Amino acid sequence: MNDTTPTPPMPSFPPPVPKKSRTNRVIIGSAAAVVAAVIGTGIVVVNSRDDGAHENTSVGSTATPSADSVTAAEEEPDSQPTDTGPHVFGLDDVVTYENHVEVSLSKFARGTSSSYASPERTPYVKFVVKVKNDSGRPLDTTLFSVSCSYGQDGKSAEPIFDDGLDGGPETKLLSGRSINVPWACEFPKGEATLQVEVDANGESETAIFTGDVK
Repeated sequence: MNDTTPTPPMPSFPPPVPKKSRTNRVIIGSAAAVVAAVIGTGIVVVNSRDDGAHENTSVGSTATPSADSVTAAEEEPDSQPTDTGPHVFGLDDVVTYENHVEVSLSKFARGTSSSYASPERTPYVKFVVKVKNDSGRPLDTTLFSVSCSYGQDGKSAEPIFDDGLDGGPETKLLSGRSINVPWACEFPKGEATLQVEVDANGESETAIFTGDVK
């Protein structure tokens, strides 16, 4: 009697697990260390060369100006500022313009306007405005004007029109001649400080006179 029992198959084994290369572990570990070093130090690697030298720059580095940039020079301020304000003169000063026209005040006197004046029965100060023309050409005094103010606060004063106080001239002033114009402004009895502004022809710089009237 023959033994016909089949031979049992050989047991199967799983394929062998490949061994991890030590070289790969070293490369991966080195890369992780480099990343950690970059994050920790704030240094950015710009270029890497085969000879092992590294060119790097700090995130906070300052850029070098280009060749086209310029530096503006700072101007020094003037040691003495230019005076652009108006010139102020005393009541008895003589103002001479560059065109040789002179303006002056004289003969100050207090008074009260009459009942026929404008404004009437008003205390005033009267004076004479003299204009002398040596400019070499006629001076148009038809635009002659005078304005007054009084007190430390500079209150505007009305002009007084009364007997002998008729306002400004109505003619042209020839060269070599002068004209005297009587003028009066409102001026309360308790006031002392007076300011008078004169424009001889409507085109010149206003001459400003100031001072106290007794």
